[in-house]
Amino acid sequence: MRFLLPLIIFLSLGGLPAHGKPHVLFIAIDDLNDYISPLDNHPGVQTPHFERLARRSVNFANAHCAAPVCHASRVAIMTGVHPVRSGIYRNMFGARGPRWRHESKVLEKAVVLSQHFRNHGYHAAGGGKIFHTLQWTPHDSQNDPEAWDEYRGDPNNPIAPDWPRPKLTPDEQAGLTKGRPLGGNSQLFGAAPLEVPDEKTGDHMVVDWAIEQMKQQRKKPLFLAVGLFRPHIPWEVPKPWFDKYPLEDIKLPPHREDDLADAHNHGRTHWHKWVVENRQWEKLMQGYLASISYVDHQLGRLLDALDATPGMKGNTIIVLWSDHGFHIGEKANWEKFALWDQTSRVPLFIHAPGISRDGAKTRKPATLTDVYPTLCELAGLPVPEQCDGLSLVAQLRDPDAKRERLALCSFQFWHEKIPSHGVADERYRFIRYGNGFEELYDLQNDPHEYENLIDDPKLAPVKTRLASGIPPNPAPLAVLPKDSPHHRANQGKR
Repeated sequence: MRFLLPLIIFLSLGGLPAHGKPHVLFIAIDDLNDYISPLDNHPGVQTPHFERLARRSVNFANAHCAAPVCHASRVAIMTGVHPVRSGIYRNMFGARGPRWRHESKVLEKAVVLSQHFRNHGYHAAGGGKIFHTLQWTPHDSQNDPEAWDEYRGDPNNPIAPDWPRPKLTPDEQAGLTKGRPLGGNSQLFGAAPLEVPDEKTGDHMVVDWAIEQMKQQRKKPLFLAVGLFRPHIPWEVPKPWFDKYPLEDIKLPPHREDDLADAHNHGRTHWHKWVVENRQWEKLMQGYLASISYVDHQLGRLLDALDATPGMKGNTIIVLWSDHGFHIGEKANWEKFALWDQTSRVPLFIHAPGISRDGAKTRKPATLTDVYPTLCELAGLPVPEQCDGLSLVAQLRDPDAKRERLALCSFQFWHEKIPSHGVADERYRFIRYGNGFEELYDLQNDPHEYENLIDDPKLAPVKTRLASGIPPNPAPLAVLPKDSPHHRANQGKR
């Protein structure tokens, strides 16, 4: 009876599908930080469907990306290989196909997560941004078309055709100074409402496709990857989402003018200087929050469809993650490309039917490379040898279960010759930069990382313990392979 009882409970909740394996709904959201209500609950943020997901999953409130950039983070979660072994710490552009196999020898034969499920009897379908691509870089993507049974549209141009742009007023006419990051004319670093309905926007169309995938009758279990692009810049979503956040009600994030006095300079303060000088901070925050509520709505549509599909309700594993955190002016930084908690920490929610203690939250440290082995264990699949992560199933069963593994996030800054690393446990964060500079923060007493405690002798044992989480010989920065057949410049030379 001790062994039969969990099975009886599981079957009463919907049980396994007829083919004996749970479905997987794998949701990736771009540039989503901890402002959502189940995490830090930024003043005024409206995310009811994230709250809904939190009630039906375990909220890993101390989860971290493997690298604070899109390309490196997404390759890490999709292969299970951390940058300290692959050497992929940064973004790389100009690809059409899985050039990361040539950027890193370690990844040459790596099995993509969707392919692994496909190899074990799943139908693998993907849509939207799973591997790195951008709205304004058409036909530039490092997706692996061979890892899917089907992909929405062109797997190496998955989102660019779907996103309209608003009519833009030139900065000079708007009274703004020159120097807007990413080029003033394009206003890719900007916020403006779209004069189209949700149905004409990219993420809505991706969710439409995903809903149709759920409805289809198949003999195989489904691995469904849904990549949502907002709240990535440009913060352009239909006007009703902006209307939820009147400009006069916008609250800026906690910040200090002298925050970089005892910290590593990220080299991007010119972004913040332009924002402050042009009084754009509230406007950009409005666009970011509007984009968060827009994507929250898309999440709600996915959950509605899942619950309305008899073949999936009750027997679908749900994983929702973001590729990295995000700064909206904290530490005079915008976007990512840093190793503080605000940049490294990501939303991660996991629901496993009959297993996860839904509604619970845990501060046990997790890295996104842990997702691959977690899904394997939940679906009863072998874990490939390539995986660096450690399954989170113990914490799904008991969110307080002991976990020795620290969270590790790595990045190589420009003009530094070796990678930098951030290590987190349940309370502290230690960062060692490529130039030798170090930082230590007590996130319990200082959640915004204002005070660098690296010279506090009482915390020397904490520093030593966290520093042990940095591998002694991390891989050097991967080099862009000019001769790769997946380099766009070589597409006509095969």
